[in-house]
Amino acid sequence: MKKSIPLFLICAALVSFAFVKPDTKTTKQINVVIDAGHGGTDFGATSSSGTEKLIVEQITTKIKFLNKNENVVIHLTRNEDKYISLSDRTAIINNIKPDLVLSLHVNQSANVAKSGMEFYVANESAASEKSILIANALRTKFTQNNTLKSSEVRKAPFFILKKSEAPAVLVELGYMSNLDDREYLTNDLEQNKIAATIVAFISELK
Repeated sequence: MKKSIPLFLICAALVSFAFVKPDTKTTKQINVVIDAGHGGTDFGATSSSGTEKLIVEQITTKIKFLNKNENVVIHLTRNEDKYISLSDRTAIINNIKPDLVLSLHVNQSANVAKSGMEFYVANESAASEKSILIANALRTKFTQNNTLKSSEVRKAPFFILKKSEAPAVLVELGYMSNLDDREYLTNDLEQNKIAATIVAFISELK
């Protein structure tokens, strides 16, 4: 009887292991480049309330801070108020080989009534089809989570979009020339909402 106990324990252990499903699931790491437009001597859109370069830098910093997903790595083309040429930005991007590039900007128009977000992809690029799919999905996410209206996804020959080898979307977050948009873009809580929407979207990428 004493000799049968170890044998029983061994059999029980083997049976229990037989019902344990091996964990073969591997979570893909997502690498995303956030490109804060302009910087340094290039102010971008300006008004008495602020500048494009600082608004997008603030939002980019918030995106980096709010990302708590260990499977998502956020890379920045700039993390300070510094001028970086478009060719240097694309060199940074293509060296990283990310899953997605988001270039953040703020618009301006002589027509002060013009308002809302705009999403752009390249006319032609190495990843144009995927860029369109991502841009439409991101636009939908913003439509659900934010107050500013949004235009349909458009194509444009922007340098960052054309030269990025990864899927790339340029987002105009609103119009500095429009009073309501400007108040939205310079409001800390609204900037947090923009950043949180982007972080949530990135976390859902496959």
